[in-house]
Amino acid sequence: MGNIVIDGKDFKTFAADTPNTKVLMIKGEHGFLGCGYFATATADKVGDALAVVTGVKDFDGMLAAQVKAVSAAAEARGIRPGMTGREALLLLA
Repeated sequence: MGNIVIDGKDFKTFAADTPNTKVLMIKGEHGFLGCGYFATATADKVGDALAVVTGVKDFDGMLAAQVKAVSAAAEARGIRPGMTGREALLLLA
């Protein structure tokens, strides 16, 4: 677990290795940005705000990547596919 600051806002970072890939997540106060390992259907089921970016290998890549999918709770916070992970995180701060 780590920490990053974006525009003065703190976020927690989490990374876990699997046998074939790495699972990445950056958590804000109101939700999180996850790699393609995460499913919006699960987030919708539990009411979490989730934005998903794919094809990333590290946290910098997550910030630069375009959001591919969002949960209903993330959409309600103004997060849309096509925005950057950085933009999505600032809406989750």
